[in-house]
Amino acid sequence: MEAIKKIEIVTNSLEITKVLEILEKVGVSGYTVIEDVTGKGDRGKVFNDLETHALTNGYVMSVCTHEQEQELVTAIEPILKKFGGVCIVSDAKWIAH
Repeated sequence: MEAIKKIEIVTNSLEITKVLEILEKVGVSGYTVIEDVTGKGDRGKVFNDLETHALTNGYVMSVCTHEQEQELVTAIEPILKKFGGVCIVSDAKWIAH
């Protein structure tokens, strides 16, 4: 197993494309996206019964190396400050296949 960093990002659905562009730029090779996630944060509750996709959130999960971690977090921070959301970085292990 290889030590890696697990990245979990929740932010405005309209910003998911920018998040994915950042992942690509940093060199992250893959990701999972879940659309229309709901929850509650510092900006209140987010529901998935809204008429417009612009007010919903999306979830992105990926992994990166220790070297990619800081560049990735630094690039995503302005999106979170402007649109809200969260970026969680945790230690994980990758099972190579």
